[in-house]
Amino acid sequence: MKVDTSVLGLSPEQAVEQPFIASMGIYVFKREALIKLLRENPDQTDFGKEIIPNSARDYNVQAYLFDGYWEDIGTIEAFYEANMALTIQPTPPFSFYHEDAPIYTRSRYLPPTKLLDCQITQSSVAEGCLLKNCRINHSVIGLRQRVQADCVIEDSLLMGADFYEPLSESSRHLTRGKVPMGIGEGSIVRRAIVDKNARIGRNVQIVNKEGIEEAEREDLGFYIRSGIVVVLKNAVIPDGMVI
Repeated sequence: MKVDTSVLGLSPEQAVEQPFIASMGIYVFKREALIKLLRENPDQTDFGKEIIPNSARDYNVQAYLFDGYWEDIGTIEAFYEANMALTIQPTPPFSFYHEDAPIYTRSRYLPPTKLLDCQITQSSVAEGCLLKNCRINHSVIGLRQRVQADCVIEDSLLMGADFYEPLSESSRHLTRGKVPMGIGEGSIVRRAIVDKNARIGRNVQIVNKEGIEEAEREDLGFYIRSGIVVVLKNAVIPDGMVI
């Protein structure tokens, strides 16, 4: 919404540079007021479009001007770009490392990530990963992710896994022609999002080789949005497949 943002406290110069406002979807109510509004208007279900605008006539509704880091991740492309931005050096748009603004999360008590002869540049790697003789550049690697030897991961978001698959079970999968958890040996992943618990086989290429912008391939374990390949959660991509 384009408005005169000087009424929100910005200087005239700032208002020219920042004329748009957006709802962050963060609302604070007094408990009694919220219960009353919901009971009196059972047909209203959306805060930003219905409840707040309609309550402004009878209640003291105020907006807080937030000018810190905020991104709308309502699309696959926006979600992808927001994650990739965290790898920008030396000053990403958002930092996890400010002492005066700590990030709180649930403790998982995972082991540290294990790197075996890996080349990793401009990337963020979560805890509990097993990365073996691979090359990773400009990527975000999630919890418990396994990447086998001779893999190349570039410009990608690997969301990791919800659990560890025992190494003995992974070995049995290989001997039986099945695909273990993680990224298989010799595979290439570029400009992609790989959701949790995905099983990527050996010598797979996830590179959008035909430059497709939009595609529905859920039956094969993936789809494409804005040129970004998205491998579905729990998907199995067989050995040698080229996307």
